[in-house]
Amino acid sequence: MLNLMAAQTAVLDTPVIFQRLFADQSQYSLDAPGVGQVLACILSALALGILIGLVYMFTHRKTGYTQSYVLAMPMLSGLVATILVMMCVLASGVGVTAAISLTGAFSLVRFRSAPGDPRDIAYVFFAMVMGTVCGVGFIGYAFLIFLIMAAALIIFNLINFAAPKTQDMTLKVTIPENLNYNGLFDNVFEKYTTSYLLRRVKTTDFGTLFDLVYSVRVRTDADQKKFIDDIRALNGNLNVTLVLYKYDDQIYDTKAK
Repeated sequence: MLNLMAAQTAVLDTPVIFQRLFADQSQYSLDAPGVGQVLACILSALALGILIGLVYMFTHRKTGYTQSYVLAMPMLSGLVATILVMMCVLASGVGVTAAISLTGAFSLVRFRSAPGDPRDIAYVFFAMVMGTVCGVGFIGYAFLIFLIMAAALIIFNLINFAAPKTQDMTLKVTIPENLNYNGLFDNVFEKYTTSYLLRRVKTTDFGTLFDLVYSVRVRTDADQKKFIDDIRALNGNLNVTLVLYKYDDQIYDTKAK
């Protein structure tokens, strides 16, 4: 097992890093990692980052993903491992401490990915952890940890672990002005949803129509087409929009800001 952290006996009187790299190494501490060890750590981190990207692609095959986010996995793990390995070459406890502090700065980065899946940030930390473990030399442990975490992520995805039995959605219904909307759709909502709330009422077309916006929690086993058809039977077959996210008052603003 390669362990670069074992070299904490170091030497305050050795030359600086750039001199020591190109000089005769026999007179200095043999605990410092060699070129082969450095390359092994960095390449292992890159390989694990690629594997994490493949796991991410598999678990997001239905919801979709971006190429840039997948490519960020090996980049993060490789960069974190590079920082730690280079600091370990210094064979100094101060250098290793600085490396760990610097890699911790990556956690302050805010990744602006497409909204909707909070698991994305977990994959970012997954890649950083793999880079950190490889960077300090525990390559065998890194692959073992990856196998455990990857298996857990894939199993959770396949069994749809912790999936809710309802979906929070937004329903927008257009009705004519002569139709009283109070309690109009209650029977339909009780059939297809577990909860509903009228969020906004707005007049359109010079007051000839009303736009109603509901926040609804639709059952996962409900037929959404029949749900919409039942609404259309009550609103005079006017527009009905079912949006697959929670109510947001800014969604329906037609004027550009």
